[in-house]
Amino acid sequence: MVMQYAIFRCYYFLIFTHLYPNLFIMILFWYSVILFVTTLALNFYLLIGFKKIKQVSRQPIMDNPPPLAIIIAVRNEEEDLEKAMQSVCHINYTNHRVIVVNDRSTDRTAEILQGFSLQYPQLRVTTINTLPDGWLGKNNALYQGYLSSTEEWILFADADIVFHPDAINKAIGYAVKQQLDHLTILPELISRSAILNSVFATLSIMLMTAMKPWEAKNPKSKASSGIGAFNLVKRTAYEKMGTHVRIKLRPDDDLQLGQIMKKEGLRQDVLAGKGYVCLEWYKNLGELGRGVQKNSFAVANFSLAKAIFNVLNMLLTVALPMPVMFIFGTPTIRIMAAIMLIFHIIYMEIVPPNKWWYAFMIPFSAFFLAWHYLKASVTTVARGGIYWRESFYSLKMLKGKE
Repeated sequence: MVMQYAIFRCYYFLIFTHLYPNLFIMILFWYSVILFVTTLALNFYLLIGFKKIKQVSRQPIMDNPPPLAIIIAVRNEEEDLEKAMQSVCHINYTNHRVIVVNDRSTDRTAEILQGFSLQYPQLRVTTINTLPDGWLGKNNALYQGYLSSTEEWILFADADIVFHPDAINKAIGYAVKQQLDHLTILPELISRSAILNSVFATLSIMLMTAMKPWEAKNPKSKASSGIGAFNLVKRTAYEKMGTHVRIKLRPDDDLQLGQIMKKEGLRQDVLAGKGYVCLEWYKNLGELGRGVQKNSFAVANFSLAKAIFNVLNMLLTVALPMPVMFIFGTPTIRIMAAIMLIFHIIYMEIVPPNKWWYAFMIPFSAFFLAWHYLKASVTTVARGGIYWRESFYSLKMLKGKE
């Protein structure tokens, strides 16, 4: 039905342009002008914003860091777990524990963890065999890790993160010096797929535009930052915001944690983790599509109307402008499109680890993300919930109505 509707709209559009060419050109002109000005302004805004984010690598080492619990939830992570555990077990931090919560894994995860626990006394493994009602698996695992800890600081991290030995020490030092309650780190995304990296670049632009992480430290701004790869929280602040109990049914728990921290008036900031906090987020476009489908409807607060609005906004402001302007535009409109493309190329060259040609992939990337966003929303409504990690969570449960 969705494909049939799209074909119908394209046919209607062609008829409209044929019958009312002058009106179409006028609408396209003003649409192009608005997008032209917005695009140029957005590129400058993002570049200025990124400059405000400090690098982890440039922070000093802390001599006597406070007690820290690193809590990692794992479920069937045998492919990436060993590499991640090697990095987290070799950090330069004198006063810490690593608490790994094995959430009902059925692969070699338990075996890998047992081997590491025998070698590293600071590592503690907790095993969950059943999922309690009213919880998402990862959220429950992180909460159980918190219950097993007593440390002053808690780092919630994903099971596929590779840390530089000094990364966590430098982050803690920065958080203590700035008197923060919550610190996140933007990880360096690493992928073996050039196409996937180009999609990451467009996704990053959209996320940074929406989140404005450089504004998270501003108490007058509504902007916040929450990143599953690295959510460092002070214990008292985490308890004040209600722990994971407050977000136990949110697939986007990391974002929600950051938003609630900000709403509670707690101090937060963000650092850039290039070379210090690295993540192979997804390995191919298929995995990325499935990941988008898990989280995107939650970002719309499980509202189909809001999800459709977000998809239309993505199409009209990111996916369609340059193709429509180049294909249907007058010479003036095409010049505007060319300038927009040049600004995108400059942006990609300036912001690492992007490559200049990622600018040409922006329309494809936006169409790809919009399609999976729409598919996720419609599918979730149609089947009444989401499947994730072999578990089904009903829409009523996710909305807190059962």
